[in-house]
Amino acid sequence: MSWGTELWDQFDNLEKHTQWGIDVLEKYIKFVKERTEIELSYAKQLRNLSKKYQPKKNSKEEEEYRYTSTRAFLATLNEMNDYAGQHEVISENMTSLITAELTRYVQELKQERKSHFHDGRKAQQHIETCWKQLEASKRRFERDCKEADRAQQYFEKMDADINVTKADVEKARQQAQLRHQMAEDSKAEYSSTLQKFNSEQHEHYYTHIPNIFQKIQEMEERRIVRIGESMKTFAEVDRQVIPIIGKCLDEITKAAESVDHKNDSQMVIEAFKSGFEPPGDVDFEDFTQPMKRTVSESSLSNSRGDGKSEPKFSSKSKGKLWPFIKKNKGAGPEDFSNLPPEQRRKKLQQKVDELNRDIQKEMDSRDALTKMKDVYIKNPQMGDAASVDHRLAELGQNIEKLRLEVQKFEGWLAEVEGRLPARTEQPRRQSGVYEAQNPSGVNSCAQDRESPDGSYTEEQSQETEMKVPATDFDDEFDDEEPLPTIGTCKALYTFEGQNEGTISVAEGEMLYVIEEDKGDGWTRIRRNEDEEGYVPTSYVEVYLDKNAKDVHKPLQKISE
Repeated sequence: MSWGTELWDQFDNLEKHTQWGIDVLEKYIKFVKERTEIELSYAKQLRNLSKKYQPKKNSKEEEEYRYTSTRAFLATLNEMNDYAGQHEVISENMTSLITAELTRYVQELKQERKSHFHDGRKAQQHIETCWKQLEASKRRFERDCKEADRAQQYFEKMDADINVTKADVEKARQQAQLRHQMAEDSKAEYSSTLQKFNSEQHEHYYTHIPNIFQKIQEMEERRIVRIGESMKTFAEVDRQVIPIIGKCLDEITKAAESVDHKNDSQMVIEAFKSGFEPPGDVDFEDFTQPMKRTVSESSLSNSRGDGKSEPKFSSKSKGKLWPFIKKNKGAGPEDFSNLPPEQRRKKLQQKVDELNRDIQKEMDSRDALTKMKDVYIKNPQMGDAASVDHRLAELGQNIEKLRLEVQKFEGWLAEVEGRLPARTEQPRRQSGVYEAQNPSGVNSCAQDRESPDGSYTEEQSQETEMKVPATDFDDEFDDEEPLPTIGTCKALYTFEGQNEGTISVAEGEMLYVIEEDKGDGWTRIRRNEDEEGYVPTSYVEVYLDKNAKDVHKPLQKISE
């Protein structure tokens, strides 16, 4: 269990989490300071302090109390209600043994944290610099290849012209050879730079980043242990002076000893782990295709024929250099479809459990009112039985609404866990018929869609368009119809689909698209009629195709 390997792409979340840890520590220091002041006053002030630091109901702060260290702090607050009549000795001991020590430790912790994240950003800048060098080398290689091709064509034109002197022909030949040599040198330089970049990238993602994150994990675990030790000291100071509240102090000690830094670290992994793999090596792009003609074998006719089609070079990289991308903030959809499958399943399960608890509360209230009504019926002098009918009806309506909500979220949960089809099929069938009758709607969608690198064009769509003959309408309504395909896609990287609802793809593989990205970063694809699922949109290049309807013919894996 290591943050360096499990959370390699969660730089921003780790930065927030460690800052939150310092905030918790500073909050605890402030808590102890105020506690020492209250020790000089009345027990009522001490109870108010405990209430002040209780987490708010149904808030983000309440979710943060799932960690063992923060749960121990919460247990300490609960025991504070039993403290009363404390005196100055407790205040003095807490000031010297907890407040002063933790204040000094927080300053050291901030410096260490600043140093680690500075190293992370420095590593990021280094890999970005290497990438820029690779891009410059590639563009230089591309330019020299084009120059060599033009020089070759000029030489062939001079050689074929009988009115040109031999000196001019020889000069053009020498220029062509020079340009050809420059292109070869650029090719060698580009190859060397590419190898260096791939080595640097591998070193970055498998050595530098894991080492930095491991140090951050050790720092965070020391903070968790330290706050646990401070809570134990907090309890021991009271124990020396007030034996009567020994039971309360034992509970605080027990809470402090329950702090488990390994468990907290694992919870951070479960909360932030994306499941994605680091990007692979960048492929070599060969720009020497137009240069295969030699000086002695070239002719004017060949040069004219070859000049009609020039290679298309793309300087945009489809690789992902730095995974620490800030995610969009704001309220997500009700079904949590903006989350990865595993995180979505957890959120849906939490929502179902919450709704079930609400239902149980409403049912308990209804049972209590029912019993009260029975008492009123048997003893009319105690109250009017009809007075509770309105409340009983209201509770019944609330329970029915909550049950409908539970069914809705359980349906989404079953979809994620694979217990139900991935969407309701009837609307899909209707949508498929409508699209077959109105292909213009699909075509306009294809025109508006861009590929993941922002370079989608109609020409690209035509090059990769796969036309499949439409099948006859099936009259057997009991058979499950597959979702209609809306295009094809090419896998830019290998993706291991380990979570429910995802599918594994290999780099270069061609597949069918059956559902576009809805803004959550996932695209639904199909390999054959038995294999379909979601993949990250950034891992595939999509070509929308209004004619791609056949889901039974497998696509072949291609190589660039």
